Amino acid sequence: MRAALMCLLSLAALAGLAMPSDVAAANPASGPAQEDAQLRAAFVYRFAQFTQWPPPPVSEFTYCVAGNLAMQEAMQALTLKAHGVASVRMRYLSDPQQLGGCQLLLLGFSGRADLLRWQTALANEPVLVVGESAEAFRNGAVIALVAEPNGLAFRINHTEAKRRGLVLSSQMLKLAREVK
Repeated sequence: MRAALMCLLSLAALAGLAMPSDVAAANPASGPAQEDAQLRAAFVYRFAQFTQWPPPPVSEFTYCVAGNLAMQEAMQALTLKAHGVASVRMRYLSDPQQLGGCQLLLLGFSGRADLLRWQTALANEPVLVVGESAEAFRNGAVIALVAEPNGLAFRINHTEAKRRGLVLSSQMLKLAREVK
């Protein structure tokens, strides 16, 4: 967990911003699962800040979450933060047909069949796909958050990002555990 916090602090420092208050001032009564979800949500928030989407610019940035209800609450808190667009919202998706309008998709699945079903529905859309497992990384997620013995790390599939028309910050690429 300490390594993950250091990585998050590095991302925050690169952005010139303070760490999100939802993580920095975590509720002392919250349990490890809630703290993990808040940490993951903060990483996802920073990933969005270090990504450029192809034109035209959007007036509303939409975070979408599929397969992980615990992350929905943590992500909802972060959507209240400024993101460089007029408004930010969060949607929980239960079916790949609901993907329209998502700029970032957080996939909370670890099964290959589920991951491929969502990836297939996305086709070549300029969506930053963030997975929560090594399996997601192997199955086309642009970024995968992976729990390691020393904490949370992330891996980046730069080839997939380019295929989707996304430009990832070089600083974020340097902090990734693996870039392919």
